[in-house]
Amino acid sequence: MTETLPKASSALVLFSGGQDSATCLAWALERFGRVETVGFDYGQRHAVEMAARLKVREGMPGVLPDLAARLGPDHVVDLTGFGAIGETAMTTDRAIEVGARGLPTTFVPGRNLIFLTAAAALADRRGLEVLVGGMCETDFSGYPDCRRETLDAMERALSLGLDRRVPVQTPLMWLTKAQTWALADEIGGTALVELIVEDSHTCYRGDRSHRHAWGYGCGTCPACELRAAGWDGWGAGQ
Repeated sequence: MTETLPKASSALVLFSGGQDSATCLAWALERFGRVETVGFDYGQRHAVEMAARLKVREGMPGVLPDLAARLGPDHVVDLTGFGAIGETAMTTDRAIEVGARGLPTTFVPGRNLIFLTAAAALADRRGLEVLVGGMCETDFSGYPDCRRETLDAMERALSLGLDRRVPVQTPLMWLTKAQTWALADEIGGTALVELIVEDSHTCYRGDRSHRHAWGYGCGTCPACELRAAGWDGWGAGQ
């Protein structure tokens, strides 16, 4: 949807605790007077993701003290039944590789569609005006439900279904991972970057035993490779 929207005062951030959603949370705190977060337990193999999101959330007021009062409650939606449908490398013990459709086996079919539907219902009940997500189709693994075209269609469907405007804002959509690191630095400086490095989690294998300059992870899965390349690219441009 391209028309100009009235200025909103509140947002619900889809918050996994990864680099992208952590940056989006900081972005939302800069722009909205009231910000809440929602996470999804969809049966992902690594509980570390659910722990990481709490650590990042808890650390955010300390690195953005002037915005701390804007951060409201966190919510977790149980979608474990949905995760069982996908049977992907994110929810079952299988190899991370490119599948027959040309998509990584980490692709959970319809995941963002379900997340946005649940988030929109929660936002409607909580009186929150905007949904904010870290979806990106610049440096990404090719997931079709991360494309802006998909999100435009969801935005329209949710708005029709709830009979009110449901904007879905994606501040990282056209940013590279290097630019995402730069955005975090722009918003919160070294303190926010260090919080994301130390406490956020991106690795598909759930590895928290290997510490790199860009954070923890196996270093070889697609998520780690994107995060590391972005870190190197951002560092090269400083």
